Amino acid sequence: MNQGLIPRRYAKALYKFALEKGKQLRVYALMSKLEESYRLEPELQKVMSNPFIPAQDKRKLLCTASDMKDDDSVMADFLTLLTRNGRVDMMRDIALAYLDIYRQENNIHVVKVTSASPMSEADEQRLKSLIEKHLDGATMEYSSAVDPSLIGGFSVEVGNERIDASISNELKQLRLNLLSK
Repeated sequence: MNQGLIPRRYAKALYKFALEKGKQLRVYALMSKLEESYRLEPELQKVMSNPFIPAQDKRKLLCTASDMKDDDSVMADFLTLLTRNGRVDMMRDIALAYLDIYRQENNIHVVKVTSASPMSEADEQRLKSLIEKHLDGATMEYSSAVDPSLIGGFSVEVGNERIDASISNELKQLRLNLLSK
């Protein structure tokens, strides 16, 4: 079976279960925190894939990494299922798939803005309102970052769309045009 298909099926089952229990938003928050933990600590995936670490220790680590509380029974039941089926090592892929499913079902777009220098509050608000108009009423999860290598300007990523209004991109395009002549 395709490695991406299995995590997607688990994520879909978790979403349906969480929806039945009315806990889909809480599970979304737990999965977001878990994905952040994986992103900030790359060694976490190595630990989850290590066959010499007991499954219960991996489960405890996932509980801590997701900020799970005692009353998060949906997530606890799901981790028990993963532990029993030997699928704990797929947790990051399952978390990513769950986040995608939740966003699709709730019309949420991930928006990443990268600028060459920090934007003023007014410029950032203006850019946010333009993006909201483009999304036509959809909800957005907005994040911004600074990348001095852009030289000037900014880039905006909304899902698979990318608008690059940076000086480094303009220079790159100019160089390509000059080389093609």
